[in-house]
Amino acid sequence: MARGDWPYRLREHRGTLLALAAFGVMFAIYATNHPAGLNANVANTAANKGVLLAIVAMAQTLVVLTSGIDLSVGMVLVLANCLASTIVVGSPLQVALGVVGVLATGALCGAINALIVIVGRLQPIVTTIATGAVYYGAALALRRVPGGDIDGTLGDALTGKLWGWLPASLVLLLALVLLVWLPYRRSEVGRAAYAIGSAEVAAYMSGVPIRRAKFVAYTLSGLLASVAGLFITCITSSGEASAANGNTYTLYSIAAVVLGGVSLFGGSGSAIGAIFGALMFRTIGDLLFVFDLEPLWQPLFQGVVLAAAVCLGALRLLRVRNRLDLYG
Repeated sequence: MARGDWPYRLREHRGTLLALAAFGVMFAIYATNHPAGLNANVANTAANKGVLLAIVAMAQTLVVLTSGIDLSVGMVLVLANCLASTIVVGSPLQVALGVVGVLATGALCGAINALIVIVGRLQPIVTTIATGAVYYGAALALRRVPGGDIDGTLGDALTGKLWGWLPASLVLLLALVLLVWLPYRRSEVGRAAYAIGSAEVAAYMSGVPIRRAKFVAYTLSGLLASVAGLFITCITSSGEASAANGNTYTLYSIAAVVLGGVSLFGGSGSAIGAIFGALMFRTIGDLLFVFDLEPLWQPLFQGVVLAAAVCLGALRLLRVRNRLDLYG
């Protein structure tokens, strides 16, 4: 990077850096005020909750960058949870095949969303509301009552501690960033997603592979949502077709995306920022617990934070006369 490029790089990653700084401050307050202090168990519990939302936020980011939104990510998570609690059991080979089946199902759900949006030319918000209902119906057919199980070795490997202190969930999150986000961000379809979100018509006139970019974005979104579903199964050792969980994680993923500096209008932001936005949003809930806020008031407070985040995300758009100025 040339010496004169750093102001541009700073502006480009401003949202991510702000989310990182805010999370660092909030987690420090949480750790210093926790009754048990910051020990390995407290850190592991916080990491598991934060990583779960961070994976869903990554899934949401891929679609939001294309100027879309995926309101089915929570239901794909629920479907993957119910499926994992059914087939990720048995011998090591059966467990491996079960994991592949869960991930393939998530990718298929994302691909279906993509095909409806691309071929059917329907709005993403309408499409994913409808498909989310279908995915929830499939989850309910698989698991009418909560139950099931998952391989204990896999569960411990993903939710336990490495060397007695490092949360394994953070290693999983790092692996997803290295294996999914970074290759995607540097690929042709990744760059095309940013171009589509910035100005789809201009991208089309420039020969950008719009259909392929959207298909990959939605498919990877479904894949990551299924990873989150597999992970929550490892945490709970059961499956549950809960519409409340699906809707909650969908809403929280949007909050994390905005808090992480990703523009809901597309073309700007990073999955890394969304990850720190998710960790920050989860830490808000932990802070409410540490400071003993009445539980009935916690959803209200989180809702206020979400509304404020969305307003701040739109503030920059309101200050410009030409939307193209956002990408100059």
